[in-house]
Amino acid sequence: MSYGLLKGKKGIIFGALNEQSIAWKVAERCHEEGAEFILSNAPIALRMGELNGLAEKTGSEVIGADATSVEDLEKLFDAATAKFGKIDFILHSIGMSINVRKGKHYTEMNYDWLEKGWDISAVSFHKVMRVAWEKDCMNEWGSILALTYIAAQRTFPDYNDMSDNKAYLESIARTFGNYWGERKVRVNTVSQSPTMTTAGSGVKGFGGFLGYAEDMSPLGNATALECADYCVTLFSDLTKKVTMQNLFHDGGFSSSGVTQRVISKYDAE
Repeated sequence: MSYGLLKGKKGIIFGALNEQSIAWKVAERCHEEGAEFILSNAPIALRMGELNGLAEKTGSEVIGADATSVEDLEKLFDAATAKFGKIDFILHSIGMSINVRKGKHYTEMNYDWLEKGWDISAVSFHKVMRVAWEKDCMNEWGSILALTYIAAQRTFPDYNDMSDNKAYLESIARTFGNYWGERKVRVNTVSQSPTMTTAGSGVKGFGGFLGYAEDMSPLGNATALECADYCVTLFSDLTKKVTMQNLFHDGGFSSSGVTQRVISKYDAE
């Protein structure tokens, strides 16, 4: 069901890769709610070709950009303002850890890989906002959003240096969000339930993450589509005064000490 929450709004959505991606679902829902946007991903991701289908479905333009490159981002934002004028929303759904991909244990960190993953997963958010800031391309009451995970606050085995990346991402949102407030623009992060995306499924033991989170969440895990619905509300005018927050969208997991479902599993032993 569409409510027209984003009618007339323009934006940029970073990170849609395939139908499993949360950013993909966000794009579909933003389109359904009346928004227009540019889809952007790294050139290597664009070569997979799947994003073209989403662009056709949503009537969007695809512009490749390496989010760690200020030069690429400047070209992207110039194209966005030429197309739309000022924009109303940005979604940062970007994350990658080479240490995770290559199975390098946290205690044996490869620091070159760490710096690369940190740049992609966290510093890129600062670069996106810096370019948008310098080009003054956000409308008043616009919304900038990044996706994160509760491992920024709690320890989860094998999430590895992504935990540190997400912690820095959330800090950037708070710090830069203070300055964006001067321009009446809000900046937030959404801490989503573990979700079976291409990136998420690359974490060792991810199936255990999903099962445990489901049992520890009174409402169960939030799906990618449900996360997209939440993002739509954060891009809409209904949340104008919500800023510098890390917003948990996780079925209650973040507030649960233990649930009866988990207790019952131990009682059964």
